[in-house]
Amino acid sequence: MNGTIPLYAHLTRYDTAAWARAVETLVPAIHEIDRDATRIWFAFFPLDLFLALEEAEDKAATTRRFGLMGKWRLGDQVDSSHRFLFAHRYWPQVKSAIQNAGPPFPDDLAAVTSAVADAATRTARCDREVLLGMTLVGLMTLRQAGPNDFAAAPGEVHLSDRIRALSAHQVLNKRARDDWQGLLGFTRGVNKRWTVTFDENDPDATFTVIHGQEIASAAQHDKRDYRARDPRCIPGEGPIPVECRAASCGTCWVGVLGGAEKLSPVVDRDERQRMKVFGYLESDDEKPVIRLACQAKAHGAVSIVIPPWNGLFGKFVRPM
Repeated sequence: MNGTIPLYAHLTRYDTAAWARAVETLVPAIHEIDRDATRIWFAFFPLDLFLALEEAEDKAATTRRFGLMGKWRLGDQVDSSHRFLFAHRYWPQVKSAIQNAGPPFPDDLAAVTSAVADAATRTARCDREVLLGMTLVGLMTLRQAGPNDFAAAPGEVHLSDRIRALSAHQVLNKRARDDWQGLLGFTRGVNKRWTVTFDENDPDATFTVIHGQEIASAAQHDKRDYRARDPRCIPGEGPIPVECRAASCGTCWVGVLGGAEKLSPVVDRDERQRMKVFGYLESDDEKPVIRLACQAKAHGAVSIVIPPWNGLFGKFVRPM
């Protein structure tokens, strides 16, 4: 018998608002290293999109209506969707704790998460605050993937030994560090160049942005072949899928793991409004962790993560 079935049944009781409350309740207690990453992951895999597709009579037609491209189904990426979280390195222990969790379960979703995270700390041998975000992500993965796909995933860590050896402190320091501009760097002004990292687990996953340049425009100068990795990428246009460069297509949305404060503020009438239409953003923050790369101008080194899918569903399933 699949041990996650009782927990899965319990998780189906919670609606989108309950999950959002759990995220906001737990985020302050999550270690700094994964605070924004947890928010980003939940933006990448929203429950309301999953429910809209699950409840659709014609899933193929709904998929076309939403213009979905890429990989949005969590059942196909149980072990890998959260690779950009620092606590992904503890995924086997978190997954095991989820599978071994038994009733009775607390009524409050945040309390359910805390109980499972506490169980995971006993085998992961790390602080609870490090595992809270990963546990909440794991529970939503079970909710969307279902008990069978969740159990079938081997629980693998998709990181190299070198990356796994880094401490949270080392990763945070790297995210905060700007490129050295030379002894007279203060005189360079608009000629400053910064590094954009788009996969912290790959040392080659970087490109350079000129001070004040949009991230998507800078990515265009990276001529490596990314289409083989991601069919959404246009040959010769860099690692970020992009079509219009005018905030109209929504293809270039990204999560900002580090350096959100170094990006230009969101313009309400353009970027923020379009992201709400697409369903990517509900925040009113001036510099949120979800951005359109064609609108976000860099004024320092930043670390981003590229979502596995893009589309347009916000105006169909969320009140505007």
